Amino acid sequence: MPDASVKTGQKHPAASRPVMPGYGVPEGEEGLLPWSHAEERLEAAKNYWVATASDEKKPHAVPIWGVWIDGALYFGIGPRSSRNINVNPQVSVHLESGDQVVIVEGHVDQINGIDPDLSRRLDDAFSGKYDWRPSDEGVTAGEGSLVLRPSTAFAWTSFPGDATRWTFPRE
Repeated sequence: MPDASVKTGQKHPAASRPVMPGYGVPEGEEGLLPWSHAEERLEAAKNYWVATASDEKKPHAVPIWGVWIDGALYFGIGPRSSRNINVNPQVSVHLESGDQVVIVEGHVDQINGIDPDLSRRLDDAFSGKYDWRPSDEGVTAGEGSLVLRPSTAFAWTSFPGDATRWTFPRE
């Protein structure tokens, strides 16, 4: 079901129930959360936990700063996680709360040749959230950063009653 909060030009994620046998997740659509619920939390979050896996399949999780703009998470990351992403660009991102859960899964790409308008928006977003402007350090905001575009997302506030999964159309 499309959500009116999804910004113009973005593709609508389809809402459904996550498959979690034995956890009592309802089967019907009644009580599903709107995508706007997840987006509001993704936009407001200060810390995001990024989970990656090494080429030896060892898991690694790290908290990062990032900004959610136009349906994607823009962030930077340290060397160990970067190595993992170079081997396997599929990641999972979780917000800090275990009660107000939002999890996003998807593919990470490095940004090169960033659009000047997006760079300004990223600079402003980082400044508003962290009181830090990448451009103050003489770098183009976003250039060389990573962007996560979701393939699947999950959220709940009262598990299992409102557990919701969103699946994003492939580009």
